[in-house]
Amino acid sequence: MREQAIRAEGLVRTYPGGVGVHGIDLEVAFGEVHALVGLNGAGKTTLMRLLLGMLRADSGTVAVGARWSGVGHTVDEPFGYPDLTTLANLAVAARLRGVPKGKVGEVSAAAIADLGLEAYATRRARTLSQGNLQRLNLAAALQHHPRVLVLDEPTSALDPRGVILLRTELRRRAAHGAGVLVSSHHLDEVARIADRITVINHGAVIGLLDPGGTDIERDFFALVLADDESRTGQME
Repeated sequence: MREQAIRAEGLVRTYPGGVGVHGIDLEVAFGEVHALVGLNGAGKTTLMRLLLGMLRADSGTVAVGARWSGVGHTVDEPFGYPDLTTLANLAVAARLRGVPKGKVGEVSAAAIADLGLEAYATRRARTLSQGNLQRLNLAAALQHHPRVLVLDEPTSALDPRGVILLRTELRRRAAHGAGVLVSSHHLDEVARIADRITVINHGAVIGLLDPGGTDIERDFFALVLADDESRTGQME
């Protein structure tokens, strides 16, 4: 069994009205990309916040196989100070993650190249498009070479070139031993990068998808529909 980057057991966090996360078990191994998919409101972001300690669980346990300096994430508000340049923002993010002062310039310059931000290095963050802000956010999460990555909808504002750059980076990081958990609505994209795909619905894990499946979208909706029908039947 591979060493676990993230292990969650019996995670519960309930909000008024019954929404939230209800008894989720999840494992992400070092050296793999594990995708989390579900409809809007399924509980993906809540789960990621619980895994990162941004929310306190009502019950259940979480273990992360790295110190906080070895974790990268894009959950909640995008990182970036509006009046700082792209390069300055990355320098701040690097220092916050414990990158030695003498290495910050090298690390940030590499991140700018990896995410295709060369033309925007000296631009203030408030002048960037949503897509380039997303790239800045991803660069800040990736630049310190974290052993554990938790990325919530990382391609949501990216253009096709940005999607390809990120895809390449995530596969490269996993190949070098990082554990990557990524959520997405784009089933065709996660199928290209994921080693495992977990489907959640109404805050619970309802099944797995085969990244190599011939019709992953059909398989996804079949799982969700079956779960919805089962819940409706239980209420009658």
